[in-house]
Amino acid sequence: MKAKAIVIAGWLVFSGIVMPAVAAPPAKLALTGARIIPVVGDDIPSGTILIEHGVITAIGEKVSVPYDAMEIDVSGKVLFPGMIDVHSSRGLDVANENFSVSPFLDVYDAIDPSRRFFENALRDGFSAVHVIVGNNCVIGGLSRVVRPIGLTPDEMTFHTPTALKLSVAPKHGWDRMRQMAELRETFLELKDYLGNLAEEKYEKSLEDKDEEIDVGPDEARERGEKLIRPEDYDDKHRNLIKLTRGDLDAFVYCGTASDISRAKTIAEENGFLKHMTLVLGVDCFKAVAELKSLKRPVVLDPQLLYRERDPITGKIRETFVPKVFADARVRFALQPMSSGSLAERYLNYQAARCVRAGVSRKKALRAITINPAKALGLEKRIGSLEVGKVADIVVFSGDPLDFNTWVEKVYIDGIKAYDREEDARLKELLGQERNRLSKSDKGGDENEETEKSESEEPAKAVGNKQEDGTDKKSDDSKSTITTEDQPSD
Repeated sequence: MKAKAIVIAGWLVFSGIVMPAVAAPPAKLALTGARIIPVVGDDIPSGTILIEHGVITAIGEKVSVPYDAMEIDVSGKVLFPGMIDVHSSRGLDVANENFSVSPFLDVYDAIDPSRRFFENALRDGFSAVHVIVGNNCVIGGLSRVVRPIGLTPDEMTFHTPTALKLSVAPKHGWDRMRQMAELRETFLELKDYLGNLAEEKYEKSLEDKDEEIDVGPDEARERGEKLIRPEDYDDKHRNLIKLTRGDLDAFVYCGTASDISRAKTIAEENGFLKHMTLVLGVDCFKAVAELKSLKRPVVLDPQLLYRERDPITGKIRETFVPKVFADARVRFALQPMSSGSLAERYLNYQAARCVRAGVSRKKALRAITINPAKALGLEKRIGSLEVGKVADIVVFSGDPLDFNTWVEKVYIDGIKAYDREEDARLKELLGQERNRLSKSDKGGDENEETEKSESEEPAKAVGNKQEDGTDKKSDDSKSTITTEDQPSD
């Protein structure tokens, strides 16, 4: 635990978030006096969370704090589960490789811990990020769930292997016929490979016993299947074999509603239907009945509002997509808008939009916490504040769905990984903004000051309040600390 704390301290100093060294976490930690939103179960108006060795051991209104626990008073704040970015190619050096079919690759080799994305993710209240290749593929490589802390992919990794990425929507420059043909050809080639391998193993077993082959190819393959060991598989096919045998999950991208049936067919034919999560394009709500029948988790497009023109009247019709899924009782997870610099890049803002559009508060909160955890198969470890789960906790200044609220602290495994008061980069940026406003009020050359600010500031200010406590009114008050080139899906 001490070594882990040292790693976290090093990363935080490197990123400029926390300047002082971080000591080893206490064996027991108590967060007291805050409103607790556990997501699973009723809210607690004023309660305590007791953490021991990074795991929640007690939560409630009347929790006795052990004499040897470090007690932190968070009265007036809100404790909320660490949010989960369920599908992200950010943090990779490139979102997709040139190979259309590359199940042998692993995002481990492309994760760049120094990318500003991870710093912003922690600042925004994320405690876990599912790093996966982009949608511009046929079959991509292995994904993994990481923490937004650490200096190496090994230090960041929380869970692996997680899933293979597939897409039934055509790659850039392809049509659907070619996309589906490539998928079918890949799985047919896999069956041929397994058959040939089984036949070779059977023939080898006969050679070892100085016996001649006495059956035809089909029978030899059937007998040889029992002789194959996991180490016999080559790297090219190993992950696909795991997928077809249910040992690996699939995240399947469907760009349009018509792709849903294609994804279902491919999954049924190759044995991973019960291990599939569907990543949906914005108009896939039109197939909500079919999605409901599949009973599989879905990840909605970051663009939550779908607009189309009525072919008869010419009027624009708007559909708020999460409301359709909520009404159909289809479990869904939300994504932040990776390319946006406005509020849509915040998961809690996406959830707040759902509530404003008529989705229940409970479903909206689950869509950014426990539902992503379930899609990743990690609901027993993260995604809610419950006894026995990892202590991934965000301390909000107010209700997480109020856009006047900001992230004050983030605890990961019970260790304080982020503190707004110690965020050096944020202090510098807000200080620059305060100085600019002060000079403007004194009648300085606003244009000159603006040009200077744009040339000297490394990023935009974040948060809903200035350092002097005044509110920012615009929706982009939480815009990203920096504009960073992100990999394109």
